[in-house]
Amino acid sequence: MEHAYRFSVAPMLDCTDRHFRLLMRQVSRRCLLTSEMVVARALHHIRAELSSTRAAEAQARLERLLGFDPQEHPLALQLGGDDPALLAEAARLGADWGYDEINLNVGCPSEKVQQGRFGACLMAEPERVARCVEAMAAATSLPVTVKHRIGIDQLDSYAHLLHFVDTVAAGGARRFAVHARKAWLEGLDPKQNRTIPPLRWDLVHRLKAERPRLLIELNGGLEDPATCQAQLAHVDGVMVGRAAYGHPLRWSGVDSDLFADRSQEPARASSVVRGLIPHAERWRAGGGRLWAIARHLVHVVEGVPGARPWRSELTVAAGRREAGPEVLEAAALQLEERGL
Repeated sequence: MEHAYRFSVAPMLDCTDRHFRLLMRQVSRRCLLTSEMVVARALHHIRAELSSTRAAEAQARLERLLGFDPQEHPLALQLGGDDPALLAEAARLGADWGYDEINLNVGCPSEKVQQGRFGACLMAEPERVARCVEAMAAATSLPVTVKHRIGIDQLDSYAHLLHFVDTVAAGGARRFAVHARKAWLEGLDPKQNRTIPPLRWDLVHRLKAERPRLLIELNGGLEDPATCQAQLAHVDGVMVGRAAYGHPLRWSGVDSDLFADRSQEPARASSVVRGLIPHAERWRAGGGRLWAIARHLVHVVEGVPGARPWRSELTVAAGRREAGPEVLEAAALQLEERGL
C-alpha cells in the first residue's frame, strides 16, 4: 500500500544527480530521494535510437539520465511532460530501470520548462494532468505522485488548488508534494519563485484536513529539522530542497528523529566522505571525473574552524583531471583527525 515518506529530498536540476543522492544516503538511510527531472519526450527519442546504428550511444544516454546506484533506494524518478502516451512510456521505462515510484513535475516555473508545456504551467490544466497520471498509473504498478505549487499567476485561490488536487486524484494520484508558494510564470525567475511569493503553509494544512484520505507532503521554506517535526503534526510528510543541498549534515538526525530509527550513529562529515569512496572508485573506473562527485562535498563541512581551507583544498585536488579516490581518502582522514 502506498505511504508517505516523513522526510524526502526534493528534485533539483543540477543538484540531485546520482552523486548527491548517494551523499544524502550517507546522511539518511530512510528518506526518499528523487532524480533530477527527466523529460519524457527526450526518453522517447533516445529509445527510438536503440534499434538504430546509434544504439550504443543511445544506451549510454539512457544510463546518464536514468542510471543509479542500488544504495539510493528508495528512489523516485521525476518526469516532465504533458503527453499522456509519452509519460506512460517513460513511466514503464522507469519501472524497468528499477525506480520505486514515478513523480510528475507540475511545479517548475522555468521559462524553458514552460516552452515545453509542462511544469507549473500545467496547474492551469488539471484535466490534462489527470489524463497524464491515469496513463502513467495504467502503464506501471509503481506509485504515481505529483509535485506542484499552490497556484500560478492569478489562479491562486484555495478553491483552484482544491479543484486541481481533486481532479488529479480522480486520475489515480494519491500522494501530492505541495510547494507552499504560488509561482509567477512571468516576471520572476525560478530562484525568485522560491523566495518572493509568500509561503502559505496554512493552505497545505487545510488541504490535508479537508482531504484526509490523500497523502499530502509539504515543501517550501523548511530550513531545519525542528520546523519539519512541527509540520508533521499537520501533514503526512515533509520535502526539503535547497536546505538539504546546501547543508546536508543539518539533517543527520532525520532517521532517529522523524523515522524513529536509531540503528545507526548519525552521519559525520568524515563518514559521508568516506562512504562515497567506493562509489568514486567505480565512477573513475568507468571514465568519470572525480569533480562530479566532489563538487557536492563542499557543503558537508561548515561552521567550524578550518572549513574554508578544507573546501579549497578539496576543490583544487578534485578538480585535477587525473584526480581519483585517493583525494577523498585524504579529505576524510583530515576530518577524522579533527573529530569531524
